[in-house]
Amino acid sequence: MKKVSLCFVMLGLAACSGVPSDINDDKVFFAFDSAVITDESRENLEQQSLYMKTNPNVNVVLEGHCDERGSTEYNLALGALRAGNAAHVLIADGIEPERIKTISYGKERPQYPGTGEEVWALNRNSTTKTVEVNE
Repeated sequence: MKKVSLCFVMLGLAACSGVPSDINDDKVFFAFDSAVITDESRENLEQQSLYMKTNPNVNVVLEGHCDERGSTEYNLALGALRAGNAAHVLIADGIEPERIKTISYGKERPQYPGTGEEVWALNRNSTTKTVEVNE
């Protein structure tokens, strides 16, 4: 995740925070056959939430992805759970639900070609896509 430090000076006191400069294509990863959000993934999603709070003109689509193993139907359901669980973290952190859409691609749109555990681990993710809205 790309970060930029922003510092604000108020009443002579400086407050700095690490707001990501962009969250498009950020990914959180999942274990095999799981949609559980890890501590590392939660931290990543909370950074995405911070970005969204400082950029109210940005909405997101969370794409749920799976590896190539298992049936199409199973992986579509698992991808939906992964994207949905990522959305729940953003919502719990204060992002309005109407700013978030989810979609599952299951195993139908692998992001990394190939086979084997290294590739499978990369394809088990929820990918954030940003959408700018005109107000």
